[in-house]
Amino acid sequence: MRSTRTPAPRRGRRTVLAAAGLVTALALTATACGGSADSASDKPDATSSQAAADGSGGGKVEIPADLAGKLKEHGIDVDRWKDGGWKDWDKDKWLTDAKDFVNPVIEGLWKPERMQSAEEADKTVTTKDASAGQGVSDPDPAPVRAQAEKTPYHRNAAPVGKVFFDSPDGPAVCSGTVVKDVNHPGKSNLVWTAGHCVHAGGNGGWYRNIMFVPAYNDLGKSEAEISNANPAEVAPYGNWWANWASTSNQWIQGGSESGGDGAAYDYAVLHVKPEQGAKSLEETVGAALDVDFSAPSAAEAAKMGAWGYPAAPPYNGEKMFKCVDIPGRFSLSPSLPTMYRIGCDMTGGSSGGGWFRVLNGKSVLVSNTSIGPADNTWLAGPRLGRDAEALYQNMSKTYGGQ
Repeated sequence: MRSTRTPAPRRGRRTVLAAAGLVTALALTATACGGSADSASDKPDATSSQAAADGSGGGKVEIPADLAGKLKEHGIDVDRWKDGGWKDWDKDKWLTDAKDFVNPVIEGLWKPERMQSAEEADKTVTTKDASAGQGVSDPDPAPVRAQAEKTPYHRNAAPVGKVFFDSPDGPAVCSGTVVKDVNHPGKSNLVWTAGHCVHAGGNGGWYRNIMFVPAYNDLGKSEAEISNANPAEVAPYGNWWANWASTSNQWIQGGSESGGDGAAYDYAVLHVKPEQGAKSLEETVGAALDVDFSAPSAAEAAKMGAWGYPAAPPYNGEKMFKCVDIPGRFSLSPSLPTMYRIGCDMTGGSSGGGWFRVLNGKSVLVSNTSIGPADNTWLAGPRLGRDAEALYQNMSKTYGGQ
């Protein structure tokens, strides 16, 4: 199986859609997400979006005093950091603990061409890993082929986007979803993704320059076309930097290249701020999803859909895709919680992308893509429960109002 954390060789995932009706039900429009249909303009504000994407908004984003102090505490000079000091991945300076996340804004770092150069973050499970959970896991699902999302994405899947970050191996990319903030209704700045998209797990620390781009490549342009597109087409709602990130202690301590003991807890929440602008992410995008922490077990679940931007061949990371399937159970060990598993051929880069189901007529987030096999025939994601809800609530209460 595979999970999406650090860049690794490119791969893929597969599944055939049995019922087109569910795709319609799972449409992630502003209305389906629980927002009002007119809460976002029909077309993103190209002027403000371009200013955010190319850094033309005027003036540099200042480092808050508390963050500057925190950097200094860890022996990090803010100016040197922004001038390239962040590229030092010395093991002794790679911050690991949950309390040590730092992510100063480096305005203009994530230009469209740098986004295109980002490699997929991937987590692949080996046959040996998969066999450890035999007797707990259901049989492998039938392959399902991912379907391209309709364009423009801001009308059909507004909350979905790409998460960019830097790892010791270079620029990397995952997927993410705008989720509601229960303590700050209508003004959420929260993004759900995978733990391995923000932290290297047991043998590493926090990744750097973590940034979210909702509705990336809104019009679904080809790789050649997007190379010449203006910043507003690449990042229609601008660039959103994570000023805080939280992932599970189980991922920080037990996550590995193949998911490891942390795979069942491979989730993360980002609190983001715009590179330029003042409105919240939810107000800007016009949509956000509720998170369902009481989702049924795989044995009781109806169909689920996974959305993301697969980047490994045969995909190239420029377009949004989705898979819909009935989930089964998957476990890496009888001692670990079971995960959801669906057939899907999306590859690395789709890691962190949200899994959704319909609850009371609305799409809600129930999981995120974590791991998959080398032959890209299925995906697995954690079942969100009390631990995930506690992490989410802490992010909302501690950072949500900022």
